Parts: sequence; C-alpha cells; structure tokens
Amino acid sequence: MVTHAHGDHLRWGCAHYLVAEPGGGVTRARLGAAAHRVETAPYGQARTVNGVRVSFHPAGHILGSAQVRVEHGGEVWVVSGDYKTDPDPTCAPWEPVRCHTFVTESTFGLPLYRWPPAATVFGEINAWWRANAAQGLTSFLYAYALGKAQRLLAGVDPSIGPILLHGAAESMTAAYREAGVPLPATRPGTAERGRHAGALVIAPPSVDDSTWARRFGPSAAAFASGWMLVRGARRRRGVAQGFVLSDHVDWPQLLAAVDATGAERVWVTHGFSDVVVRWLTERGLDARAIPTRWEGDEAEGAGEGTPPPADSAQEAAPADA
Repeated sequence: MVTHAHGDHLRWGCAHYLVAEPGGGVTRARLGAAAHRVETAPYGQARTVNGVRVSFHPAGHILGSAQVRVEHGGEVWVVSGDYKTDPDPTCAPWEPVRCHTFVTESTFGLPLYRWPPAATVFGEINAWWRANAAQGLTSFLYAYALGKAQRLLAGVDPSIGPILLHGAAESMTAAYREAGVPLPATRPGTAERGRHAGALVIAPPSVDDSTWARRFGPSAAAFASGWMLVRGARRRRGVAQGFVLSDHVDWPQLLAAVDATGAERVWVTHGFSDVVVRWLTERGLDARAIPTRWEGDEAEGAGEGTPPPADSAQEAAPADA
C-alpha cells in the first residue's frame, strides 16, 4: 500500500501496488513499464488483507495522497504518509482519522515553521511575475514537478502572461488534467527557443542555471518551498526570491492533527522527529521517533521532504524559540 507517488514513498520493484483511486494516474506515470501492477481503491473503502482491515483516507499532500488506516484485534493505527491541512484545490483535503496509534511525518517539525496564508503567498508570486514581465524578463519559478508545480498552476494568475512547463512538470500535469483537476493552459518549455519575455516557467530546481534555462534569455528566478522560510536555505538555493509554500504541515498544524486523531501513541518520522517527540512526551503522550529508510530529493521525484543542512534550522531557531 503506497501513500503517494513521490519517489521517497513509491519505490520500483514491487510485484503489486495498491494506491488511493485519485492517485492512480500519477502513480502509473511514475512507474512507467510497471504501471500494469497498480491497483486502486476509493478513499474510505476497506478491504481485508491477511486478516487485517485496511483503508485509504485523504492526506491533502498531493493528488491521490493517502493516510493508511490499519485495524486488527480492536487496535487501530493510522500511517499518515506526508500530509498537510491547508486547503489545496488540486487534491482532496486531509481528514482526521481516529486511532490508537498515529504515525506522523515531521518534515517541518520545529516551532519556527508557521506558514503564511496561501492567498498571501500567491499574491506575492503574481506581483513578482507581473513586475518581471514589465521589465521584459522571463520568470523562472522552481518547484517540485509532482504536486507543488500543479498547486502553483492552480494559484497563479494566468492573465499576466503565458505559462511554460519543463518536461518533468508537464508529464505530471497531464496526469492531473486526466484526473479532472482544472488547471490553466500551459505550453511545453521545449516548444520554442529564444526569448520568452513575460512568461512564467515552472521547472524543477535541478535545472537552475542549466543550458536549458539559459536559452530563455534575461530572467529572474524564485523557489517555492517551505524551506524558503529560512534565509540560509534561500542562499544555498542561489535564488534572490523565495516563496513560502509547502505541501507539508507546519508546527501548529502538526500538533493540531495529532490532537484530532485522539491517538494515545504517536510515532514520529521523516524530519525533526526528536523535537516533536520531546514536545509530545512532555504533554503526556506516548511518543517515539522511528527512522525513515530514505529521504530522497527532487531529482528522484520526491517532494520537499528532505531537510536542509542542519545549520539552516539552527540559524533560524533562536528568533522563534
């Protein structure tokens, strides 16, 4: 059972894959030749596997992302995968699922991570794009190809200018459209050469300063990620502009999600797990950290789940501690 199609959760080599129904298209697109091994199940539909009752429930992370509810012998566990509680028009919203044990990510599990409203962020992105267009610049907005790119498409103002997609984002966007997610018109980033003054180009961070990117002529670059809240992360990315937009829960959302499950035990993984465990333990919950086998990166089709170098967090922590 796969929570979602990012590369640090969906791995090649399995004989069978079971995913939430809305995520079937993106999962098959990621697996390529192994797509025939994918089976889907609607959210909330339970089935029994080896005597264990299992079901998928919306996680709000990307299209088709799911929490996995596992029930056996009167005990209920929920594995959250990656999740967010912010509204997102490109996927089903996160739903709290009552359980005895909740396994939560902690990608941004530090008190300093608190997201601004998405409407505010998109207002900033549109203003940045509009100002660049007025100067005859191409606007490069770097974002992960699956999930973040489509969320950006759904939130930007397409009246400002044409929108071009890097091939990695284009293939995932096609799967979103096939799933019925409404998105503005786009053009392939490879369709034309030369200047694209006024255009917005959405591409993965790995192409920054590449030959492909340079052919667009004079440009301005920005990166959309929760890590952009920290100045050091912006410097390491080498972009002048960062927009704080994440597909993971921030600190208060994570704590609220734990409360909403009613869980007595909380297992914490994938991020700043020790900090979250300490906080939950001090408040009377039975909490423990569990290791994650692989963090991943955007080059492998993962999301923004890889923490930056430790000094990024340490640099920002004192101001919010």
